Amino acid sequence: MEISEKLLCLFSAEVSEEGDRYVVEVPRREIETGAIDAGQTYRVALIAAGGEAESAEETTRTTAPDEPQPPVEIGEIRYVEIEDLGKQGDGIARVERGYVIIVPDTEVGERVKVEITEVKSNFAVGETIE
Repeated sequence: MEISEKLLCLFSAEVSEEGDRYVVEVPRREIETGAIDAGQTYRVALIAAGGEAESAEETTRTTAPDEPQPPVEIGEIRYVEIEDLGKQGDGIARVERGYVIIVPDTEVGERVKVEITEVKSNFAVGETIE
């Protein structure tokens, strides 16, 4: 599947029915991180969940609901603000519930677009894109 470079955000959501229309709720984090703006119009692509491409990690994640799950996924694109520097000089951004994303080669105060490349239970690593 080809994904446009104009992709602003990627998230999972349920489609709900409200009267004579269907609604896809956008997570608050997508507005708060600056990927999209409330009140604007965007194109939306829907991809069915649960296909054969589902990885073992995704299967494990969906079968263990008792544990809090990381708020990011590998391959997800995020806009983040670097709030701090780690011990090795890497940028530190915080997202939902204080979850940490480590972004190498960034400085405090930078707002960067990152692709999540590694996800652990208490932190993720992202590479700057663009």
